Amino acid sequence: MGRRVKRAFRYRFYPTASQAAELARTFGCVRKVYNLAVVARTEAWKLRQEHVNYSATSAMLTAWKKTEELAFPKQVSSVPLQQTLRHLQCAFTSFFAKRARYPTFKSRKRSRRSAEYTTSGFRYRDGTLTLAKMAEPLAVVWSRPLPEGASPSTVTVSQDAAGRWFVSLLCDDVIEETVAPNAAVGIDAGLENLLTMSTGEKIINLRHERRDRIRLARLQRSLARKEKGSANRTKARLKVARIHARIVDRRRDHLHKLTTRLVRDNQTIVIEDLTVRNMIKNRSLARAISDAAWQQFRTLLEYKADWHGRTVIAVDRWFPSTKLCSACGAVVEKLPLNVRTWTCRCGTTHCRDVNAARNILAEGLSVAACGGGVRPQREYSRAGQPPAKQETQRVTAGIPRFQTTG
Repeated sequence: MGRRVKRAFRYRFYPTASQAAELARTFGCVRKVYNLAVVARTEAWKLRQEHVNYSATSAMLTAWKKTEELAFPKQVSSVPLQQTLRHLQCAFTSFFAKRARYPTFKSRKRSRRSAEYTTSGFRYRDGTLTLAKMAEPLAVVWSRPLPEGASPSTVTVSQDAAGRWFVSLLCDDVIEETVAPNAAVGIDAGLENLLTMSTGEKIINLRHERRDRIRLARLQRSLARKEKGSANRTKARLKVARIHARIVDRRRDHLHKLTTRLVRDNQTIVIEDLTVRNMIKNRSLARAISDAAWQQFRTLLEYKADWHGRTVIAVDRWFPSTKLCSACGAVVEKLPLNVRTWTCRCGTTHCRDVNAARNILAEGLSVAACGGGVRPQREYSRAGQPPAKQETQRVTAGIPRFQTTG
């Protein structure tokens, strides 16, 4: 018996001219209604100290449609408009719970172009999908089958910056149980090697962005020379967006394959609790860190582990995994980044990354034995040091000296 989960299946589709125009109007109305609701809720609080919920904004939407100035939302389906108000309610709930920032306006140029339809706004029958206000079904490329007997609960239509159209169907799916291997692995994230396992295996960093960097720079220079608002600038922007889309697709595909293999082969996976948001403030390494996509790797790993009943443990970011000898437990005081191998006085020669992965695994298993998850900052964290992927110094009496080799 497998585990029942909500799962989104994403497909590309090719709309007709009339369908593209209808969806473009829908995207515009969704953005307009969202922004109006943000203004209404903000003014209600600032002027009257009044909380406005979803029901109140839904009533406002009905009143807006009756005005001459805002009558155009009546031309599109009301389902995506109601859904965007529900999303705004969730955004404000997260803000008041201090999980997110205050909701901001949706930009016509920068915000994601999308619209969500519930069951009353679409029809799915015999492999054909038809949205409200459309006479013909969408020309969807069914690259993989939906679960047998699946009935989508929501459909999200979106268009990316490269002009590609996608539809995402949320369905109930059953994740088949797999034999849980009694194996545990520690993972050290890096830039030269994307991942280094405690088993000694190294996953090379494919550097997806670097492969297209020269062409991307040339197209970006061409875009900068185009006059704003011109048709040539739009064409140049699409060329740049297609390069970025190709980079993102390659990176996502690689991370999906990698995380799937890790979850299938291990029962316990131990990683570092990295704060990528702070790390990319390093101007010298920001591009390389962003290209490595450590945060995306963790997100994919965690939800797949949850599906398959695996355990993911994140150790404290301050844990000195690299400087700690995995054989005798001593800590070296200094270990520059250019030193890739080093020898402890106990006689053990370590590969920097493999040693870190082994220490991460040991620390994670001790955390699991204590019944914890991510440990709080401990006494060896230095006050005022930014939380980043670097080992902190711990001065301990009687620590032996180390010999380092480049």
